[in-house]
Amino acid sequence: MIEKKYFKTKDYVKVKFTLAAEAKKVEILGLNNEWKKGLSMTKKKEGVFTAEVNLPKETTHEFKYFLDKKNWLNDNEVEQQTANVFGTTNSIVTV
Repeated sequence: MIEKKYFKTKDYVKVKFTLAAEAKKVEILGLNNEWKKGLSMTKKKEGVFTAEVNLPKETTHEFKYFLDKKNWLNDNEVEQQTANVFGTTNSIVTV
């Protein structure tokens, strides 16, 4: 699940990612950082992972979740997905 919080006086949007997954560690890769450095998600007591990031307003970002450094997962609740060069798809978030 993705929640977006817009601010009238800021040029960014606070985006909160929430993922229920059977994993020890989850990162978000993509988000226009060239897929080089993942954003670590925090595991909550309920077993879900969360992360917050500020993204520039009026931008679009491709991303995927990376579970336990071996499994890629899309967010099934996003508005859109796009094909990638590996023959699979990436999730898209627009803010």
